[in-house]
Amino acid sequence: MNDRTLDLFTERAPPDSGVDGPPETREPPPPRVWTVRQVNRASRLLLEEGLPRLWVGGEVTNFRRQRSGHCYFTLKDEVAQLRCVMFRRDAARLPADPDEGMTLRVLGGLTLYEARGVFQLVVSRLETGSEGGMWKLAFDRLRARLDAEGLTDPGRKRALPDFPRTVGVVTSPTGAALRDIVAVIARRAPWLRVLVRGTRVQGVGSGDEIADAVSTLAAVAGMDVIIVARGGGSIEDLWGFNEDAVARAVAMSPVPVVSGVGHETDVTICDLVADLRAATPSAAAEAVAPDRQWVAKRLETMGRRLGRGLTGQVRSRRWWLNQLRDTLFRRGRRGVEGSCDRLEAARQRMADSVRVRIRREAGRLSETAAALDALSPLSTLARGYAVPLGLDGRLLRGTGDLPRGRNFRLRVVDGYVPCAATGRPLEAATAANLTGGDRGR
Repeated sequence: MNDRTLDLFTERAPPDSGVDGPPETREPPPPRVWTVRQVNRASRLLLEEGLPRLWVGGEVTNFRRQRSGHCYFTLKDEVAQLRCVMFRRDAARLPADPDEGMTLRVLGGLTLYEARGVFQLVVSRLETGSEGGMWKLAFDRLRARLDAEGLTDPGRKRALPDFPRTVGVVTSPTGAALRDIVAVIARRAPWLRVLVRGTRVQGVGSGDEIADAVSTLAAVAGMDVIIVARGGGSIEDLWGFNEDAVARAVAMSPVPVVSGVGHETDVTICDLVADLRAATPSAAAEAVAPDRQWVAKRLETMGRRLGRGLTGQVRSRRWWLNQLRDTLFRRGRRGVEGSCDRLEAARQRMADSVRVRIRREAGRLSETAAALDALSPLSTLARGYAVPLGLDGRLLRGTGDLPRGRNFRLRVVDGYVPCAATGRPLEAATAANLTGGDRGR
């Protein structure tokens, strides 16, 4: 019997069992009873030791990725099916989950899950029959989703600044890509400030680190442009730049992003979302850093253009000032002439008004003077009357004020007449008779 053949019901007696007699008279030994665990373990060992790792092809069904990271699925063909498991360590390298009914080929080893007695294939590698395999499938899925969201639309891409002052670089701090970028910038624009955010550029988890580095540099004050770069490699090596987190970080960056990942033939999701795709890291540095000779020539050209522009501006402003001066002069002269005419008319109106006022006031003055003259004592004196005044200027009103021998003056219309009382004052009646007699004569 083959050494690997196991009889689960009988067991040969050992050579030294001590059983004598011919075989026909000997009683068969009791059968060996195996436990279920022993059977499953023996079966597992037979499978794992007896069969090599092999490629198996078929259609995938019921693909499930558990929270633990393990993946479970079934491969089937027209007549049979095979349960498969892909443990977390290998499943983490899987770029995408296969679709239901997709034809796959998997590499793994057969085993038996002892606890349940389940025959299964432990898969370490999973591929599709199409070119690019699962990597191409994952790439196309993510690109379709980003296209639908507009993140790869050429219309949203921003122009790079002509004269940046600060450049951020996301790459491996020990890779050749960083050395190439620094060399190009030092040669073309040594005045640029370069900030490097070192990160892993391949392997599980590298995508999250790249996205975090882009977001960190984008938040730096004064940052003008960011370069995301690494050297060439296989699609697996570059896969960190094909992850959704990197695409989101590049799209949300407030400053333009240049992608210089891999070689010219390599295309990543980062290239599609970035504002500019460069074929290599060196090309990315050349796109960002202006050439010093070109800058010098441009400054010279701008100086000449500025001189011509200033000359033209001076001429234009001089002509404009001359026109403005002439316009202001004409307007001022018309304004002065109009003001003079209005002033002359106002003066004439004022003179007429003054003359009318003078005539009116003169008439009122004449009337007032006539009234005052009628009331004046001089008018009475002009009619022939005289007023006796003492030498002290006091008015002498009665005969008692004129005793004999008193000197006094008579105020007449044109002056004073000195007088003296020589006789006794006459009575009023007698004086009236004398006056009347005089008037009769």
